[in-house]
Amino acid sequence: MHREYLPSSALHVWTKLNGVQGNGVTTDNVSGGRGLGLVATAEQPGNGAILLTVPPHLVLSRGNVWDYAKADNNLREVLDAVGEYSQTARGAILIFLLMQITHTALSGSDKIAVSNPLTEYIKFLPPEVSLPTFWAEEERDLLAGTSLEAALDSKLKSLDREFTHLRDSTAAIGWCQKHWWNTETGTLTFGDWKQVDAIYRSRALDLPGTGHAMVPCIDMANHASGDNTIALYDTDANGNAVLVLRESKSLQVGDEVTITYGDEKGACEMLFSYGFIEDTMTSARELFLDLDIADDDPLKFAKKAVSKSAPGFKLFTNEGSIGWEGDFVWLGCVNEEDGLEFRLLRTVEGETELKVFWKDDRVSDISWLRKLLEENPQWDIFHLRAIATLQGRVEQQLLALERSKGSISIPRPEINGNFSSYRTIMRLRELEERLMLQAYEDFEEKVHSIKNELFMGIEN
Repeated sequence: MHREYLPSSALHVWTKLNGVQGNGVTTDNVSGGRGLGLVATAEQPGNGAILLTVPPHLVLSRGNVWDYAKADNNLREVLDAVGEYSQTARGAILIFLLMQITHTALSGSDKIAVSNPLTEYIKFLPPEVSLPTFWAEEERDLLAGTSLEAALDSKLKSLDREFTHLRDSTAAIGWCQKHWWNTETGTLTFGDWKQVDAIYRSRALDLPGTGHAMVPCIDMANHASGDNTIALYDTDANGNAVLVLRESKSLQVGDEVTITYGDEKGACEMLFSYGFIEDTMTSARELFLDLDIADDDPLKFAKKAVSKSAPGFKLFTNEGSIGWEGDFVWLGCVNEEDGLEFRLLRTVEGETELKVFWKDDRVSDISWLRKLLEENPQWDIFHLRAIATLQGRVEQQLLALERSKGSISIPRPEINGNFSSYRTIMRLRELEERLMLQAYEDFEEKVHSIKNELFMGIEN
């Protein structure tokens, strides 16, 4: 679908017309190939000055999307048609973005939707967002053995399901059929859906008091972590979104004003959501590995049915040490002979539900299982099973990463034109391999330690 664009040099006009108040900052190209960013136009002492104030109605949130829908019947039609999906911040905002792009792509009597201040703001957003969801197959092949390989595959499938749901839900709406889905007159593609997803993921902030939202102008700020973060975003007493200079920071004319997209985010998540890995990052920080219940486990299907957590675990570094999280792991470490049981119980509505029991006590939440196991005399055995499971899965991932090295040690001719993605992927591979090697060694030490404790317990 055709998108209209406006030059960034005209953004200051939009801000004045819509009540965005700037205090010594503007958008401009920044050094280091970082594209557009926020740059200081005046000196600011380190006194926590407010650099930007964005009125509440300009914050693109789930609530504001539904408010705009009160005066926009076309927007309301689509929000209602997709059902529960539009009740989420992501769903409502993606549909809103798509509606604004559709509005500007049509002309004359074909116009749909109602123009609003954000219709024009979206024209200032860059035409390309270099996220992995747009990578060619040759680039995706380079991810073999990384945690991003499975995450990207899952994301593309999820986007396809969303796009199919959008088509099926709106095909009966006349203007949707004409301008989106008709084989002759419709222009909406899966690529357009990926585009609005990329705009949202790369720009959404977790705004205090609002939740996930896009904030015009503040979302132009680039990322810098730790002490390099210059400003923080917040909500003031009047509901305005504000960009505030950190107390410890001062600005000179020409300095870039940065925010953090999340200091705790790992290399995989940064590349997945924002398309880059920070140059100063020396650790993958965290990664998620999927995990399945063993095929010979007689309770496999019951365990998977009751688990509400992701089927896998997160590895992370904590002050140089390895940590992990994953309620799903504990389900795979115990069985019926240990005290785990599943029962079908009837609800007050007369339906049957599968429930979990441990030693005849009902487990209402799987996240409680670890605590129950810790209180059991067999805890060391359960703990050993868990650590051995983690170590085996990490070893499997390391082997996959190692096996793929031979085919990517030299940049492939097919992607030489996009060497930046190759370089970034290679950094991801290096950082994740380092984290997994550290995890494997840490798990090895834990296995030996637990075995020694068990052996000493037997002797005593």
